[in-house]
Amino acid sequence: MSLDGRILAQARDILEKRRRENEAALARRRESVYARNPRLRRIDDALRDSMLSAMKAALSGGDAREALAAVKEENLGLQEQRTLELTRMGLPMDYLDEKYMCPDCHDTGARGTELCHCLMDIYRQEQARDLSALLKVGEETFDTFNLGYYPDTVNPATGHSPRQVMEVAYETCLMYARKFSLDTSLNLFLSGPPGLGKTFLSACIAREVAAKGYSVVYETAVDALSKYEAERFGRGDAEALRADIRRMETCDLLILDDLGTEYPTVFSVTALYALINARLIGRRRTVINSNLTPGDLEKRYNPAIMSRINGEFRLVKFEGGDIRRLLRDTRFTKRPDR
Repeated sequence: MSLDGRILAQARDILEKRRRENEAALARRRESVYARNPRLRRIDDALRDSMLSAMKAALSGGDAREALAAVKEENLGLQEQRTLELTRMGLPMDYLDEKYMCPDCHDTGARGTELCHCLMDIYRQEQARDLSALLKVGEETFDTFNLGYYPDTVNPATGHSPRQVMEVAYETCLMYARKFSLDTSLNLFLSGPPGLGKTFLSACIAREVAAKGYSVVYETAVDALSKYEAERFGRGDAEALRADIRRMETCDLLILDDLGTEYPTVFSVTALYALINARLIGRRRTVINSNLTPGDLEKRYNPAIMSRINGEFRLVKFEGGDIRRLLRDTRFTKRPDR
């Protein structure tokens, strides 16, 4: 599992800001108490001096046992005085102590060489927020996907109804998200006419996989390929563009939305090949959705791209009428049964 460096940096900034705010709150609390009881300030200063004496004794190199015993006795006496003063003020004995937001890492975000769970919680929240800003539809979840919008009339030419096809598509996407793994998951190619829920289910996959802690990048094909072009021809911030391209190529899961809507050029085809190939070589997973059929794609892109899509992606078909048009129809007032 890899982490998105940009989002991890955001998470670290948030943790550091919270740590500073926590320290500032402690400083204000101490100053307020010291103003009411100056003796507590003197006791705390003496405690710090006592700790410094203990450290010097431990580093002296000689037999420091007597010195350490004396420091310990002094420290215990100061602690008793401190507790007594706080009790007289009606305050808990730990009121002036440093209280970490995360007792496991002391707000550093790391436990040895591993990232602490507190930092990972922030990372997941930031990734979810980042995805929410990019996704088109809103709060996409598998629970709100409604199969009732798809006709259940069997098509004589195919022997199945659009709803049957979409039940398979829905279950495929649901199980893909629930069981996502870099070791066992395949790549998906969602194909069908506009307005059938390809973007919606892609977004559902993105949200659920991101919630597991995997790095997920969601890009339209137009935006993704334009970044390659801008970086190649020096349009924009080169460093930022290279960072975005690296994110797309190395994230655990890339959702490439609306492939085929970009303007086809020799360079865009080359960029698409570079993106897909880099992800396959790195054993990263990709979900592509497109209004084009595999046959349409074969006419539009070169054989090298189609070889990789045909050989490395599972085709998921979408059928039915345009749901967006249905929802815009003011005469449609009742939500179909799921």
